[in-house]
Formats: sequence, structure tokens, C-alpha cells
Amino acid sequence: MIEHTVHTGSLLIAEPFMQESTFRRAVILITDHTREEGTVGFILNKPLKINISELVEDFPDFEGVAYYGGPVSTNTIHYIHNVGHLLEGSTEVSNGVFWGGDFEKLKFLIKQKLIKEENIRFYIGYSGWSAGQLDEEMEATTWIISHMHPNYIFKSRPSKLWKQVLHHKGNVFSVLSQLPEHQSLN
Repeated sequence: MIEHTVHTGSLLIAEPFMQESTFRRAVILITDHTREEGTVGFILNKPLKINISELVEDFPDFEGVAYYGGPVSTNTIHYIHNVGHLLEGSTEVSNGVFWGGDFEKLKFLIKQKLIKEENIRFYIGYSGWSAGQLDEEMEATTWIISHMHPNYIFKSRPSKLWKQVLHHKGNVFSVLSQLPEHQSLN
């Protein structure tokens, strides 16, 4: 089944021929989408070479790397996790996938080893679209929409995620997933 509308919890997959480097081969989880206000999401498959505890003063010792969430507000840190039952203020964006929550409680839970690396991902900046902007990009077939599965964030290897999500969509998308990143290699 081909999905045509974006909603909170959708995945946006960059079409294979996208040239814009920020979103090339990106898989974005939409965490907030309204036609009136716009859209917020996070690139799931672009890890940075920095540990989150190096970025936040007084953060507990934690091995989780930060990810590049997108080009908007790159001076902010966001988090997606699977422990919404532990973290007040979290917003469930997809089945078993939560966004945000009480940051001081988060630090406490990490210090107590109740939240581990496999439970959370941190993002520097986010991807955002003003009202109607993403609809225009969808009409231009810039993005492919897919369903979210928690394993895509918490278990999949970021370097393989773009191919994995397209392959799981099946049909023509499985074929597209096999295209080399650099078309000159085709």
C-alpha cells in the first residue's frame, strides 16, 4: 500500500535522486505535523562523531552519540526514546516511540541506568517545514512516505536505514533501494 499523506509518526524517505546534501538519503521521523502550523521531524540516519555527554554540561556519563536532526536550530538538543512510561512530558509520535519529556528527570534516569543507549537517540537541530511547504515538496515527489517501526530508530544501523525502509515498502521501492548512492557507479 502506498501512503500519500504525511502525519505525525510518518517517515519521510528522500527520493534516490535528491541532490541536496542535507537530506541526501535521509530518513526523517515526523514528530509533529499540522496543516496550520507546519511540520517538525528528525533525520534518523546521520550520526555525528560526538557523544551527547560532551555537548551538555553536567550530563551523566552516557555513551550515546548525537545525531544530526536537521538544519533548523542546530543549537538545540532533542531526543526520541521508547521509555515514555518513565519520562513525564513525553509525546507519543508512533507506537512505542516518544519525543521529548522532562530533561532533568531524563538525566536522573540515565544516571540511575534506567535509560540506556538502546532506549534513546539525541538529535542536534531538527528538520522543519512551514505550513504548506511539505505539501508542495510532496507534490514535487521529493519524498517517499512510509510507516514507522521502532526498530528503525533503536535497532537499525543508520548507514543501512535508507535502503532498509525502502526495501520494506516492497514493489518498486525495493528496486529503488538497490540504486547506488553515487549514480556514476551505476
